[in-house]
Amino acid sequence: MRAYIPGYDLRIPGSLSEALGLLAREPGIWQPFAGGTDLMVLLEAGKLYHRRFLSLAKLADLRGIEVSSDAVILGALTTYTEIRNNFVLQSEFPLLCSAARETGSIATQNRGTLGGNIVNASPAADSPPALLVYDAEIELISARGVRWLPYHGFHTSYKKMQIASDELLRAIRLPRRAKPWRQYYRKVGTRKAQAISKVCFAGAALMEAGTIRDIRIALGSIAPIVMRATRTEDALRGAKPTPVNIAIVKETLAREISPIDDIRSTARYRLRVAQNLLEEFLSQLAR
Repeated sequence: MRAYIPGYDLRIPGSLSEALGLLAREPGIWQPFAGGTDLMVLLEAGKLYHRRFLSLAKLADLRGIEVSSDAVILGALTTYTEIRNNFVLQSEFPLLCSAARETGSIATQNRGTLGGNIVNASPAADSPPALLVYDAEIELISARGVRWLPYHGFHTSYKKMQIASDELLRAIRLPRRAKPWRQYYRKVGTRKAQAISKVCFAGAALMEAGTIRDIRIALGSIAPIVMRATRTEDALRGAKPTPVNIAIVKETLAREISPIDDIRSTARYRLRVAQNLLEEFLSQLAR
């Protein structure tokens, strides 16, 4: 009789130090995961090629939402439901709450995590555009120590990030802004709910006397990584959102981004939608 050999190996460390110790001893061998929502999709599709997994579910050090006078810090295991239900996030970071509402079903929102959404590194993820707009920072931790880095630039190419094989994403920091910013979020998909985005747009602007004093624009599903439209932002700072200026910066955006063709949509469609969402955002600022 042949012995049963399991297809996968799973470890569930009870502490952060235990998890980091295992990653330090065997870097690249263990694949950490949080909620497991994307992992289960890959398993069902027969595309789960990694064989040894490290569950982070019991690590209390990766949970919780801390609010201080200058920032909100979210543990990497913060779920979309916890984001949606947090009063400070609702009032000051509504783009992130909108992204949480747009992410899958209620069951997915109850289990899926912000850290998992980041490290899964999908260019179609719903929360990264909001994080870019909010100038988020992320904390990476390993047995070697801790380091903080801007989220902008963390993703370097498709599924590639500035994270070492022995590191875990521990927290996400959102700086609180002293002045109110006008904010806008739109996800365009095949259907209204539970769809992977064809274009995801997040924007925020600081307005003074009808002029754009500062602005952030981020887009998902148009490139190998979620991106900030920094050239378009530069063209808008100090300008008024008039019809003429909007027409000009729509062309600036077209020169800055290089939308992709894939099974969900075409580059031409994505470019047109991205321009239309930019126009809608700026038109709202003019009101």
